[in-house]
Amino acid sequence: MRYKLTIEYDGTGLLGWQRQLDGPSVQEYLETALAALTGETLEIPSAGRTDAGVHALGQVCHIDFNRELPDWKIRDAFNAHLRDLGAPVVVLKVEAADNDFHARFSATGRGYIYRIINRRSPSVLLKDRAWWVPVDLDLEKMRQGSRFLLGHHDFTSFRAAACQAKSPLKTLDKFDITARDEELIFTVEARSFLHHQVRNMVGTLKLVGEGKLSPQDIKTILEAKDRKAAGPTAPACGLYLAKVMY
Repeated sequence: MRYKLTIEYDGTGLLGWQRQLDGPSVQEYLETALAALTGETLEIPSAGRTDAGVHALGQVCHIDFNRELPDWKIRDAFNAHLRDLGAPVVVLKVEAADNDFHARFSATGRGYIYRIINRRSPSVLLKDRAWWVPVDLDLEKMRQGSRFLLGHHDFTSFRAAACQAKSPLKTLDKFDITARDEELIFTVEARSFLHHQVRNMVGTLKLVGEGKLSPQDIKTILEAKDRKAAGPTAPACGLYLAKVMY
């Protein structure tokens, strides 16, 4: 039986999704819990590999279970083993899936959010869960700049040097920036993303908000197809994989 799992995790202190030799990962915690549950050692694929320090509200993975059980029983058993491991990971939902379902290859889109705390004082409650920016940011100018990123483009300027994607061409379907009290929330959706693409776009738009770049500069940076033309990579702590669409 194949099951689709929707999971949530706090990426603080983790080396990202993928199993690593030198520290804990989301994949390692889940695979260890699965082994305790089934007695089998199996690799668990996900919809996407998140980096160290990046969080998830709706990451998706799938498992092949050796017998049929109620969805809720698998969820609760997983969470019991994850609690025993002290893992900052929780299974939100388990659903039976067709055998040809694949968490990564069946996905039609992914949605991320990025959180900035924009105030003079840091936040003790959102430490490691948002980027603290103590200088005033112009929300409207950042919105104007983000519009140049929508659509189908070569995103080389916002691509990490270590990116393994075959092509820098991506289609950005949504880029919204909203304000909630002292927090700015960036909501970005596309079929898929380049390595560090969201964090590099946010880091560059932050310079627009500070007045160091104009909104029109985003178009120029995009057309340059040169990572050196863009701004810094925003910290991982503010990024969340919010949802995966199928």
